[in-house]
Amino acid sequence: MSVPRIQLNPATVMAPVPVVLVSCRGPEGSEYAKPNLITLAWAGIVCSEPPMVSISVRKSRYSHRQIQESGEFVINLVNEKLLRQTDFCGVKSGRDIDKFAACHLTACPAAAMLHAPAVAESPLSLSCQVRQVLELGSHDCFIGEIVAVEAAADLMDEKNKLCLDRAGLVAYCHGDYRSLGSILGFFGYSVAGDEVLARRMPKKAARRSPAKGKKSD
Repeated sequence: MSVPRIQLNPATVMAPVPVVLVSCRGPEGSEYAKPNLITLAWAGIVCSEPPMVSISVRKSRYSHRQIQESGEFVINLVNEKLLRQTDFCGVKSGRDIDKFAACHLTACPAAAMLHAPAVAESPLSLSCQVRQVLELGSHDCFIGEIVAVEAAADLMDEKNKLCLDRAGLVAYCHGDYRSLGSILGFFGYSVAGDEVLARRMPKKAARRSPAKGKKSD
């Protein structure tokens, strides 16, 4: 059923989006050669082969220069335990304080990185090498290739499968941080057979699933 719609001014209101902690560090000998963190909601997957992501950083940010000089960054996923520190890192500048120390977070070596550290307390970290920089306006978009992934051991099941549902990840929705809710479906569930639905879908969600083979009106 259609509902009345109104037109709004162009704005960054796509939601929800991930909230991530990006860790970076300038190269040795640079005035920017100290571990730093920046909180971003403008991050996403842009390619699967090779695996690539994008992050958008305002040009005036301290971390922008660090990423620009080093050519690398690490995306650290955020769970509920990390949320308060993540919010803090979004309102303070690395020019003024050591965010790792202020937040009692651990900067640890990141796989395949020469400069950028990872956040040891994060459930999963993606090591990224900058492949392209797009100047867009207020922000520059850094396109990074994911060259390594490190996950907390307790996110792996007995078959060594990554289970991110165990991580307690959070999202950002129009100014608010939100926990992820119950499972509503999975990729391909609208055409899945009864056996697959019974195995992968919660009972309440399964009852809401489209009837297989039913024609739409």
